[in-house]
Amino acid sequence: MQELYKQYKGLLFKLAYQLMGTVSDAEDVVHDVFLKIYDVPPEKLAEPKAYLCKMVTNRCRDLQKSARKKRERYFGEWLPEPLLNSDDDSMASVFRDDLLSYAMLVLLERLTPTERVVFVLREALGFDYQEIAKVIDKSEVNCRKLLSRANRKLGISTEEFGYIEEDNQELIHDFLVALKKGDMNQIVSLLDPNVVLISDGGGKVSAAADPIITREHVARFLFGPVRQASMIEGIPVIEINTINGQPALILRSSEGIHTVAMFHVENGMIRNLYLIRNPDKLRNIGI
Repeated sequence: MQELYKQYKGLLFKLAYQLMGTVSDAEDVVHDVFLKIYDVPPEKLAEPKAYLCKMVTNRCRDLQKSARKKRERYFGEWLPEPLLNSDDDSMASVFRDDLLSYAMLVLLERLTPTERVVFVLREALGFDYQEIAKVIDKSEVNCRKLLSRANRKLGISTEEFGYIEEDNQELIHDFLVALKKGDMNQIVSLLDPNVVLISDGGGKVSAAADPIITREHVARFLFGPVRQASMIEGIPVIEINTINGQPALILRSSEGIHTVAMFHVENGMIRNLYLIRNPDKLRNIGI
């Protein structure tokens, strides 16, 4: 059993995290699965990868039912929990490849649980349709239809919006410098004309209750409550780090980290800005 855990814990965590959007739920799902597997007859583990993934997806579906009800009562916008890349031996530290961009995780909320399973298995984890069919107990034809339906709901191609955005380090650095200096004109020049900012405070800290649009409004919001909250002795404390495998900003106050800013870049400009401020979602960013 220990060998199964070592071999598959990374895959199962990646699957659970991208289905749930929260680190703690993903870790709980993987732990639950490996506790239950002791009661599974050995013959069912002839193909352990498919069986373990099936157990994870079933457990995630159970949790998603209650999660969706909670999100209906959630104050303001809901964003996925950010995941810090680390080098320790924790379950999250195995998160290196097979990772959708943060922006795609946001969009996945449009899908049904089954569509989301198919999309993550196919587009993030690279499963073939035969493998997906075994996990969700549907035919390969139905799996293809589910993926096609998911793509239509997302309204984009996976090539356009899908995988980790690794090559935006210079742009994010320029954004950081402008934000620290208070250079609003430079910030505006880095924003797409159709930029959208979404802020998630969970009703526990201040955040925009609705998405903010237009470059000027986004820039004013950044230079207002966001930048001011990061001042320590008159100096903005903002840094770049790798979150969810891509460049992100971490903003600190005298009390610690108060915001993680994630970006989606199109054509060399910032198209989407996601500010995670809910302290419950920043517990795993304790650096």
